[in-house]
Amino acid sequence: MKLSIIVPVYNMAGEGKLNFCIDSLLAQTIDDYEIIAVDDCSTDASAKILKEYEEEHPGKVKVILSQKNGRQGTAKNKGIKEAQGEWIAFMDSDDWAAPDMYEKLLKRAEETGADVVGCDYSYTYEHSFTVGKIIPNNRDDQVGMLDTAKRKSLILDGGSLCPKIFKRDRIINEKLFFPEGIFYEDNAVGNAYMVTAKHFEYVKEPLYYYYQHDTSTVHTVTKARCEDRMRSGILMIEDAKKRGFYEDLKEEIEYKFISLYYLNTLFSYVREGKHIDKKFVRSIGEGLLKYIPDFRNNKYFKERIDAEEKRMADLHLKHPYLFIIYYRALWAYRKAKR
Repeated sequence: MKLSIIVPVYNMAGEGKLNFCIDSLLAQTIDDYEIIAVDDCSTDASAKILKEYEEEHPGKVKVILSQKNGRQGTAKNKGIKEAQGEWIAFMDSDDWAAPDMYEKLLKRAEETGADVVGCDYSYTYEHSFTVGKIIPNNRDDQVGMLDTAKRKSLILDGGSLCPKIFKRDRIINEKLFFPEGIFYEDNAVGNAYMVTAKHFEYVKEPLYYYYQHDTSTVHTVTKARCEDRMRSGILMIEDAKKRGFYEDLKEEIEYKFISLYYLNTLFSYVREGKHIDKKFVRSIGEGLLKYIPDFRNNKYFKERIDAEEKRMADLHLKHPYLFIIYYRALWAYRKAKR
């Protein structure tokens, strides 16, 4: 079999989200592939919908019903172990693919000998194939046989795993399994998915549709999810050390940790969290300094983080409670001016 598409599913029955996703995969312009949908103990009609697809499309749709909720990492790992395809792809169950997405990615792989191929994606707010805001997921200068410079670039700007295909043998041989029981599982092993590859290729077209809605993981900010994001940052560093590429790519990995563990978590939690835990806000800075005490000397932090965010970080690390008051007031003022 050429391709296995793994779809973790949890409570996506509403608004036709799950149907639109699976229908887009069934409409692919290739023949030799399977869809492995892993229901993670949904409490809505998701499992029922999936079983109906499995009955209607035997041999094409395979459904795994988890007995315990383990979040997306667990579902993806189950799909990987079940997959028969030469290639593996991941699809979020509220997103969808252009009809020729996988045909184009597989064709590029066959033409070039790459073991990872990706494409761009489009933000969309409706269930259609109208291309919205295009988000480049990679760049032309990252393409080809991977050397140290390209691997550094792919850590800094590797893009999402979903608009990509990966050789199954490499996933199994490198044990590229996801952490289980947490959100943001991709962040923990995304670096390894890219830098352990030999050859990366890129189709510069928005073939993946990224559905924007309020219940998606990236749009839901809670203390628990922020803690998961911080945990994924720690796992990212531990994974790089275990696999032996941390020292060669240290500055890039540490910058990604600074962004993921610290900046993204701090600003999103204080800006959008409903009930602010002051001790937690303080602990975010303490964790950063524990892992990277000299983070201000990171060259990418110097180059990529704007002056205002640097000032906000300084204020937070010196006076975390004053930072909460100031930052929330600042964002309330900016929202009122829109």
